Amino acid sequence: MNYLAHAYLSFNHPAILTGNMISDFVKGKAKENFPAAIQKGIMLHRAIDNFTDKHEATAAVKKLFRPDYRLYSGAFTDVVYDYFLANDRQEFSSAEALMQFSQNTFDLLEKQQQWFAPRFAAMFPYMKSQNWLYHYQYDEGIQKSMEGLRRRALYIKETQTAYQVFLANKVVIKKEYDLFFPQLKQYTADLLYNLLAY
Repeated sequence: MNYLAHAYLSFNHPAILTGNMISDFVKGKAKENFPAAIQKGIMLHRAIDNFTDKHEATAAVKKLFRPDYRLYSGAFTDVVYDYFLANDRQEFSSAEALMQFSQNTFDLLEKQQQWFAPRFAAMFPYMKSQNWLYHYQYDEGIQKSMEGLRRRALYIKETQTAYQVFLANKVVIKKEYDLFFPQLKQYTADLLYNLLAY
């Protein structure tokens, strides 16, 4: 999953949110350098990604991107899932609710900056000033996110094809998202309950 989903599935828990958001920049046992609650957020992030990668809906969406992007098909799938989450009125009742969530997320993260991994610390000012979480609701926000993926990736020369795949297959992808996300949310809520129990 991408940033909006990981933030949302932290359920407003500051340390869990921090671990969830920095996890991609914390490799292997480096998580042991963080407080226990942030470690749990890192563990939650990895579990979310594992659940997502193994889900049949994700496999179906990845097939749409695979002919052109192969190993990066999963990364593009994560990006487009954020679009459908941002526009999911079961989760965010309005654009205003999404804005409020985004601002609250950035406020919580700002108070945890001492625990940011260096690469996330460098990225966070742009994420906040450009309000990435809020702009995932727009086609243009997804296009920009895909372009950011191209800059970070080693083997992607262009993302226009991926953006066109997204536009051409919105109905199909939404159907898979609608099947997938409620299951992911329940799985994550149950896992977080267990993680916080010890």
